[in-house]
Amino acid sequence: MAYQAEISRSNPSCFLFLIDQSASMADPFGTGDAKKKKADGVADAINRLLQNLVIKCAKAEGVRDYYHVGVIGYGKDVGPAFSGPLAGKTLVPISEVAEMPARIEERTKKVDDGAGGLVDQTVKFPVWFDPVANGGTPMSQALMRATSVIKGWLTDHPDCFPPIIINISDGEATDGSPSALTDALKKLSSSDGGVLLFNLHLSSTDAAPIQFPAHEEGLADKHAKLLYAMSSPLPDYMRTIAAQEGFNVDEDARGFVFNADIVSVIQFLDIGTRPSNLR
Repeated sequence: MAYQAEISRSNPSCFLFLIDQSASMADPFGTGDAKKKKADGVADAINRLLQNLVIKCAKAEGVRDYYHVGVIGYGKDVGPAFSGPLAGKTLVPISEVAEMPARIEERTKKVDDGAGGLVDQTVKFPVWFDPVANGGTPMSQALMRATSVIKGWLTDHPDCFPPIIINISDGEATDGSPSALTDALKKLSSSDGGVLLFNLHLSSTDAAPIQFPAHEEGLADKHAKLLYAMSSPLPDYMRTIAAQEGFNVDEDARGFVFNADIVSVIQFLDIGTRPSNLR
């Protein structure tokens, strides 16, 4: 059965994030998140996810390299998108991510004051990835880059839990149809199953998100249907996680969200990066 391989230091897996950095990412999310630019919201979500991955892999002796992680940005330029000491690197062991944030920011969050109110609390927030919004949407170039990176990874790790690629975008590709490129990427596989490609479309409207659909019925337009077709079906264990989180997912559900607000972004990244067999 596919998607059962143990994830360990001797048999790590990888996550690769493809992030739209086009000019439209400077626009705000739909009505519910009107004050937050899409680029800022995605950067915060990716940085929070990286921090959580570090915590999941932290043991008494240090951070174990269960995962290698990469971020490819596409906008004015296409390429590795880490900031700071990791700039220019494509796939990085999670222990190296832990050791080399670009900086540690101090942010505030509201916490219970114990008397029925809320107070501000200062928290440390590591930053590895900065928001960018400039240029077009060369999604096809990003997918070609991802295919090259994942081919190399699978050559070195033929029995790994299949790599997971998460593409986050608010618009259509401006460098040609990505359909054939996504088909080629999804045909790559380890002995444990095919590469998983999930797509997250960011909303500029107040329309409700469509999360983990099992068919294209109800999707707004050709662009939505294309992203749906590009997305891999959710493996069994991931459907179970989504159901436990309250999503109505059926057997054919795909790793796709249309019209995502910031809450949907965080939920999607959490479900899409949960381990199935971490040792």
